[in-house]
Amino acid sequence: MKTIGFIGTGVMGKSMAHHLIEAGYEVHIYNRTKSKAEDLIERGAYWHDDVKSVSVVSDCVMTMVGYPSDVEAIYFGEDGIIEQAKKGSLLIDFTTSKPALSKQIEQAAHKRGLQSLDAPVSGGDIGAKNKALTIMVGGEEAAFNRAKPLLELLGKNIILQGQSGSGQHTKMCNQITIASNMIGVTEAMLYANKAGLDPTRVLECISQGAAGSWSLDNLAPRMIKQDTAPGFYIKHFIKDMTIAKEAAEEMGLDAPGLSLALSMYQQLAAEGLEDLGTQALYLLYNNA
Repeated sequence: MKTIGFIGTGVMGKSMAHHLIEAGYEVHIYNRTKSKAEDLIERGAYWHDDVKSVSVVSDCVMTMVGYPSDVEAIYFGEDGIIEQAKKGSLLIDFTTSKPALSKQIEQAAHKRGLQSLDAPVSGGDIGAKNKALTIMVGGEEAAFNRAKPLLELLGKNIILQGQSGSGQHTKMCNQITIASNMIGVTEAMLYANKAGLDPTRVLECISQGAAGSWSLDNLAPRMIKQDTAPGFYIKHFIKDMTIAKEAAEEMGLDAPGLSLALSMYQQLAAEGLEDLGTQALYLLYNNA
């Protein structure tokens, strides 16, 4: 595979596409807002005005968009990826989406002689920039083995979880873990302030013990600086938690920690803060 199509060059997709260009691949891109892809074009990416024209020239089509509805829109239909991709192409969706939708994509892809993988990622903007993403993959082993050299340019922890949809289910486990953890990280930093402590020194201490986590290492420093710039949007975290909550309910699982976190982030969204980073949860406490 020499020609890679990349659809969705947002906060994380931009860095991922850049790594592919750096590795010497011919990268064709499309994003709804062209201005967000200008630096990739300057680095050698080929710009296209629609999904169709990216799909027809690519040996592998990668996608990183916002919502399940966006995934459906770009994969299905006469001008969608599945109908327009070359026979034998590999389709990799990095979007956090619904497991059932991943299965639908695989079934439709097989009918046209294509392979597909659901491969949601974790690590935020930092992981994407540092080629350090965790990539949770669902699909056939043959497709995974074919994709692995490309995935290794983007992440370090890359595991095939099982059949189609398994990557998405694994991402739900990831988001459920983060949901409650973000509440704990936020309350810990606010507690440090209230106690008159230096939160940076507190962070240096507790991050090395049993409380250590990715969110504590990467998002607590942003809270301390009151930096709410998005490494991962609140609106997308709400989307992920909603998918996880619905899937849990379908399986008869009660997830009170997930439900609480979801309700808190929904409050922030109701206040017009959905485009901030998830570390902005502390604003909810400050406004209480």
